Amino acid sequence: MISLANYLRIVRASAWYDLVVTIGFATPWTFAAILASLETVSGLLGIAGSFPKFEPAHMLMANLLGSIVTVWAILRLRDTRLQYGRYDAAGRFLFATWQLYALANGAHPIIWSFFVVEVAFGIAQILPVSKEGACCSPRARAAAA
Repeated sequence: MISLANYLRIVRASAWYDLVVTIGFATPWTFAAILASLETVSGLLGIAGSFPKFEPAHMLMANLLGSIVTVWAILRLRDTRLQYGRYDAAGRFLFATWQLYALANGAHPIIWSFFVVEVAFGIAQILPVSKEGACCSPRARAAAA
């Protein structure tokens, strides 16, 4: 069992991770740069595989993902709550499921690195939380709600 304060740190850390990793997916221009960077990193690491050419509909899906995850991350940073961590864990397990599906169907192996982080944050955010001490500050009480 972890303390509420430590749990909320995990929720904020996961939000920062999401913001840093996905904000670039929010526009076609930044996503193109990220895709080129992933190709470069893959090559430098000697990871076999390539990314497909993104058509406008694919780009739209990537931009929608980047937009909504960015908004979700900002919400968790501005109003960090235990319940948001629980919802985030559920979302991470869904993302991890679809990442496994993609990997099983030939997706680029670099997705494994994202999968590991999704599962790690998902597990961290389903841990039992001790609510002792949450009664002492209004912010802690609201976060525990």
